Amino acid sequence: MRLLFTPLLCLLLFFSVTHSRRSPDQYRVKIETTAGNFVIEVHRDWSPHGADRFYQLVRDGYYNDSRFFRVVPGRWVQFGISGDPKTAKEWRHRVIPDDTLVQHNTAGFIGFANTGPNTRSTEVYINTGDNSRNDKENGFAPFGKVIEGMDVVEHLYGGYGEHSGGGMRAGHQDAMFAGGNAYMDRKYPKLDKLVRAVVLP
Repeated sequence: MRLLFTPLLCLLLFFSVTHSRRSPDQYRVKIETTAGNFVIEVHRDWSPHGADRFYQLVRDGYYNDSRFFRVVPGRWVQFGISGDPKTAKEWRHRVIPDDTLVQHNTAGFIGFANTGPNTRSTEVYINTGDNSRNDKENGFAPFGKVIEGMDVVEHLYGGYGEHSGGGMRAGHQDAMFAGGNAYMDRKYPKLDKLVRAVVLP
């Protein structure tokens, strides 16, 4: 039987290969920002789906040139909406299944934000305080921890609080997805920038 590689079939094969990348069991990611750099150590056994997705997004350059748009001192720092509206739109609804909680949402641990069960896609948060009350909710399963530069994370600009990126569950982020960096820089010019994220050798 001869297999015909139609354009649609080729596209599906490409998608299945490039969007189902398994991460190493443990890896480190360096985040370069306008406030300094920090390093995240990811453990796949803490959150397999989360670790795989983060690895994929970092390797693909998804987070490069984006903004730390939701910074609430003593609680969390959130990022993960691409500065390019086209890229952000392509990834917005590519969700992954929930993982079972292994680590807790305490200072330094990082996980994917969500709007309900099985809705994690690209946005991540770093706990800068004790948010273990979120442990009981589906989806908030940390996949890594900041092991270097936590002081940088804690000093990212937080003057806008929830106003510059809160309301994920209420659907208040549409303008961010549609306008990208141009919108964020015009509306919230003091936000720190995520310059580049790279997987360390």
